[in-house]
Amino acid sequence: MKQSVMKSHSAPPFFQGEKWLVYTGLLGFLLAAICAIWVMLHGGPVAPNGDVSKVFSFNAALGIFLLTTAAIIPLSALGTRSRAIFRWSYIPLALYSYGAETVQNFRGVDPRFVKNGTPFDVAVGSIFTFVALLLVLFYVFIAIQFFRRKAYSLHPELAISIRYAMIAIMLSFAAGLWISFNYGRVVGEEGNIIWLHGIGFHALQAVPFVAWLAERKKHVSTARTGFIHLTGIAYLLGLAAIGWQTYLGRAVLEMSVFPIIAACCFLVSFIPIVFFLLQKNDAKKLHYTSDIQN
Repeated sequence: MKQSVMKSHSAPPFFQGEKWLVYTGLLGFLLAAICAIWVMLHGGPVAPNGDVSKVFSFNAALGIFLLTTAAIIPLSALGTRSRAIFRWSYIPLALYSYGAETVQNFRGVDPRFVKNGTPFDVAVGSIFTFVALLLVLFYVFIAIQFFRRKAYSLHPELAISIRYAMIAIMLSFAAGLWISFNYGRVVGEEGNIIWLHGIGFHALQAVPFVAWLAERKKHVSTARTGFIHLTGIAYLLGLAAIGWQTYLGRAVLEMSVFPIIAACCFLVSFIPIVFFLLQKNDAKKLHYTSDIQN
């Protein structure tokens, strides 16, 4: 009983043992900074089909994704060997993605959709597609771990939040595949799949952040869990509205039903963040109580 109380209030081991994945994520920010400087000095487009501004967003997004992944992997309850297999498989795949996206765009080649490229460009693009599929498959393996009882027993609130985030990430991966099969991000007259693809990944920061705040606040467990469910469900409904608007070939930012629904859903998903931030932090008291019971 005493051990379970202490365990439930122990600090989550974010980033523990994942320094190399962290370094790989930080590399994305460094590359993004270099691209930002280039864009400011020379502009984004590089003839005939490159665009350094897209490289900036790609490297920054992948960097954030890797850093957040490094933060949550210790919560997955994976063994040391399984974590090492994931880590040393994902890092080379991420490095190739950085390299292909950055080098090829600076050379004036879109690595995803090669047009009139050399055999080298075609090879790089083909490998890039294969690497993207592997990134998805390896992440599915990680996602599954958070739906198991072992991960839930370690940090229940965080596990619930990460489950919602993983569903959102799978939607983002599906949107990425949609871009590939569509041979571009544009759908219909004004639809843009990149909105669904990008916003979905940010669930990995937004929903667990609510759970982290909830664990530090003085509320009964059911109330904390309810706020996490509210954030997760609202975020997923917002993504669904964006996806449907895109499928209809219409702009996400236009004033119509589905963009308004999406905006309302995302606003609702952030209500728990505001609520918890306004509450008194009770983390010290929780630790003090567990020490007394021990």
